[in-house]
Amino acid sequence: MKKIFILTGEPSGDKLAAEVIKELKKAKKDIEYLSVGGQHLGSIGIKSIYDQKDITYIAFTDILLNIFKIKKKINETVKKILDFNPDILFSVDSPDFTLRVSKIIKLKKPNVKTIHFIAPKVWAWRESRVKKMKSFLDHIILLFDFEKKYFDKEKLKNTFVGHPILDNTNHEKIEINELLKGKIISIFPGSRLSELKSHLPILIEFIKKMNKDKIKYNFIFHTTQGSKEYLSQIIKKNDLDNIDIVSNENIKIATIKQSIFAIVKSGTVSLEVCKYGVPSIIIYKMNFLNFFIAKFFLKIKFANMINIINNKEIIPELLQKECNSDEIYKTVNYFLKKPDLINEQLKQVKKTIDKLRSNTSSSTGASNVLLSYLS
Repeated sequence: MKKIFILTGEPSGDKLAAEVIKELKKAKKDIEYLSVGGQHLGSIGIKSIYDQKDITYIAFTDILLNIFKIKKKINETVKKILDFNPDILFSVDSPDFTLRVSKIIKLKKPNVKTIHFIAPKVWAWRESRVKKMKSFLDHIILLFDFEKKYFDKEKLKNTFVGHPILDNTNHEKIEINELLKGKIISIFPGSRLSELKSHLPILIEFIKKMNKDKIKYNFIFHTTQGSKEYLSQIIKKNDLDNIDIVSNENIKIATIKQSIFAIVKSGTVSLEVCKYGVPSIIIYKMNFLNFFIAKFFLKIKFANMINIINNKEIIPELLQKECNSDEIYKTVNYFLKKPDLINEQLKQVKKTIDKLRSNTSSSTGASNVLLSYLS
């Protein structure tokens, strides 16, 4: 029986991996699995060797402050993988953790096929990493077609599968309540506590400014179940009656579709908003040290993927100092009063989104890559 070890570093990777393995299980049933995973892999019956939370360190400073813990976990993970003796090591995202493990495994056991899903952003910084990855990766699976040139150049096998957030998925139809039936502005403040602490005071002040105008909007905050309580407490303190919070996936999609505008923290969720044809702006504010490090290393001008691909600002970005209630208020109102501007943004976004899609779903494409190494 063939064996696959699935290596993830945070909940988003766990979710992506689970979707891929669901597809693989349809095609080939006689595979034994073990993982470093979370609730999503657990829900399809795949055991994790320890709690994924033990290695979920996100920002630059988190990694620096936890470097010794990470090293210990890397060594522990390597030992468990070697004991399991897999045919394939399937790593997903979180390169600071997963690729370090893959490198050691390849060195100790060259016959293990190492396949990584979601390429590190070599087009944004440290392109030289590709040469190093080539020495220990057998295959890399890409979200974006423009990434191929970086890996083709070094002759590292790669497959473009598209971004999972752009896949056509069937969501349950939801009857949404009265609050969601007015003029909706969707807000995505982030799910990490650091993001919420940074963005919420600014967004609450923005809503207070909007409420002084003649038109009353309904503001829907989208967040995870884990962050809902914290968000609720902040909103209650401000006594605003035109705010609701959504954490259910199906309600989220129904709400996005009915939104006239969206304010989105920089990240993957912005692509989802674009997918459903909702005009938007991007916001993000981080602590000075993380911003300084990012500014020093990054070689891209924009934060949003639509803007990066087009090398121009199609979706306005309000970052750091510009991420304040006044700027958000001015920008949102400017767009809402300019339907031609909104139409132009949506036209450019649709053109870009169409280029980002692949012929199959991303999970099917990634599953096919794994399958090709199991024959």
